[in-house]
Amino acid sequence: MPIIVILGPTGSGKTGVSIEIAKKIGGEIISADSRAIYKGMDIGTAKPCASEMDGVVHWGLDLVEPGERFTVADWKRCAEQKISEIQARGKVPMIVGGTGLYIDALIYDYHFKGPTGQKIGDIEQKSCSDRTEIKGDYLLVGIKWDTVDLRKRIEQRIEKMFSDELYAETNKLVSKYGFSNQAMKSDIYEFAWKYMNGELSLKEAKLKCFYEDWHLAKRQMTWFKRNKNINWLNLEDVYSFVLKYI
Repeated sequence: MPIIVILGPTGSGKTGVSIEIAKKIGGEIISADSRAIYKGMDIGTAKPCASEMDGVVHWGLDLVEPGERFTVADWKRCAEQKISEIQARGKVPMIVGGTGLYIDALIYDYHFKGPTGQKIGDIEQKSCSDRTEIKGDYLLVGIKWDTVDLRKRIEQRIEKMFSDELYAETNKLVSKYGFSNQAMKSDIYEFAWKYMNGELSLKEAKLKCFYEDWHLAKRQMTWFKRNKNINWLNLEDVYSFVLKYI
């Protein structure tokens, strides 16, 4: 059985559909989200809570403290270890996320210069440019959306995120790590904090957050569109496609 990879831009519905698939096929999910690696950043990174996970085991969440150094090489090593462990238990590994470099590093087996822990940019150029041959048995499924509909989904998610729970989480993070922590810059936490301190109105904070997420989604799609191995599907077709394939 192949390793399932479900990818797409932020707000595309990866989390929900991957959990439903995992419940059906006995899968365990490895997050490929470079923001979900941070401890304490839950609401603002849209991590699934325990009830949303619905019994499905998740890996790759809460790996390091905000601002702590964690590279694509670190993630690849962790993912490969978890894949082996999941398969040894007779379960199906599922890679789910929107960080294209994480996913490419794994499926194309990127090699890194120097000792482990090198910066993301320190990838051998030959490996970076070679996306033609997948190094293993992977099924890549991308979730596609019409531009207008994806924008609406992102707007709706931001509306839900701006809440008392987000403000409490933001306050806790700033108290523990400081507002200048790089993990929280140009993110919902930055705009929530500025709203909380009267630097932005609620409308302004939501709008700035929307533009950050929308620009992120466009960058993600630009990255993924270069990959000819991805099967692009509408969200409602992903579940049946994966089950039919395997």
